[in-house]
Amino acid sequence: MGFLPGPTDPFYDLMQPPPDETPAQKTARQKRELDAQRVSDGIDEDIKQERARSKKGKNVIKVLLLGQSESGKSTTLKNFRMQYAPTEWEQERDGWRSVVQLNVVRSIITIQKVIEAEMNGDVPADSEDDHTTLNEANEIEGMKFTDRHQLLMIRLAPLLGVEAELKRRLGAGSEPVPPSITAMSATPFETPDAGTNPRRKPEFSVRSWKEVLAPQTRDARTGESSKSGSDSATSILAGCKDDMKALWDDKAVRLALKRRRLQLPDSAGFFLNDLDRVASLKYTVTDDDIVRARLRTVGIQEHQLFFKHGPWDNPKSDKHSGWEWRVFDVGGCRTMRTAWLPYFDNVNVIIFLSPVSVFDQRLEEDSKVNRLEDSLILWTSICSSKLLAKTQLILFLNKCDLLRRKLKRGIKVNQYLPSFGNRSNEVITVVKYFREKFKDIQKQNSPEHRSCYIYPTTVTDTSATAMTLETVRDGVLRENLAASQLI
Repeated sequence: MGFLPGPTDPFYDLMQPPPDETPAQKTARQKRELDAQRVSDGIDEDIKQERARSKKGKNVIKVLLLGQSESGKSTTLKNFRMQYAPTEWEQERDGWRSVVQLNVVRSIITIQKVIEAEMNGDVPADSEDDHTTLNEANEIEGMKFTDRHQLLMIRLAPLLGVEAELKRRLGAGSEPVPPSITAMSATPFETPDAGTNPRRKPEFSVRSWKEVLAPQTRDARTGESSKSGSDSATSILAGCKDDMKALWDDKAVRLALKRRRLQLPDSAGFFLNDLDRVASLKYTVTDDDIVRARLRTVGIQEHQLFFKHGPWDNPKSDKHSGWEWRVFDVGGCRTMRTAWLPYFDNVNVIIFLSPVSVFDQRLEEDSKVNRLEDSLILWTSICSSKLLAKTQLILFLNKCDLLRRKLKRGIKVNQYLPSFGNRSNEVITVVKYFREKFKDIQKQNSPEHRSCYIYPTTVTDTSATAMTLETVRDGVLRENLAASQLI
């Protein structure tokens, strides 16, 4: 029954039923009152739930991992999960076995296609003219393919069947969008422009890690034990191990890859240099394997991390409210950046990854754009957005290990970045230059004053990254305490 005012209430007379009310009118009135009370109770419950959500929301930190494709976002997420979600990490370990095997198989098949193109005399797609330098002529002379290479190709033919089986087990995602209708944007705030890029090749993808890595979902999808199919692939890989090693170590093959400027995934060398372990019958997936394994996703990856101590806990009290991070990994390709915008709402932290080793590379989706230039454009748009004015910014200058190797080979940064000038071509100097450049962009473009935390990283180095993530976690804690005026 609804609220009934007493005789002294000023609304008492207004809420009295008419003196000549009929039974039918009384029934209708009571029904209206009950309906109104139901609506009022529903509003009260909504307010109560909203207050509960608001209270709980104070213990939730929303973190976005941003950066161009192949910048290390997914690898950073793996490091977070290995460090702070160890139970789930162990449950998914066996699922990564098929992913690592697919990485190996796809790298070998890619190399086979290069050899086939060379043997057929196909001209590399990047060739701009018919002029050949002396060095290139000497390389071509040393790049003679023989019957031995043809035999290796035949002996490795079963890998095509392994690739198909592993793809079936993992489950493909949505079909790639044809290049002719692919729309691209340099930043998430721009209207996409339709573009074409015949160089971009479709890549095997899944909708999410969770769909393919959890044991129950793998078995439910394939209708069989996850062990049986994997053993079949493992047996064939073990049988092809020596031939794969011979192909990868072959000098003519390496020269062909160099001549065609083929960019294998960063992880390819890690696995192909360790085929004795990865292609063995007793292969066990390690943490380093998982961190380096590539599995492209077409959706937004959301993962929850839980910390026992929250930023609002009293350290002298035994009561802990806990602290939840919701980490989102979004696709970094220019065709996917407009999908970032909905995730900017109420975001607390952005961890932006910029690979420092790509100053001499171009985007796969748009060969006219330098990868470092693309990172700078993207970073500028994030820093200058009023929507993100109060968001904490953390920058990872990633892939320092690849930068070191590149500089060791004699590649000069100032040949690609004239502004680098006559600085020494050393890792420390180059990283310092990039740090200052990104920091200046942040200072000049931020709508209001805020700190930016910058870390040189190699996120495939799990030990070093663990320490960096701990520092990041503590930094986010301090920022939230300061925002709450608790420090």
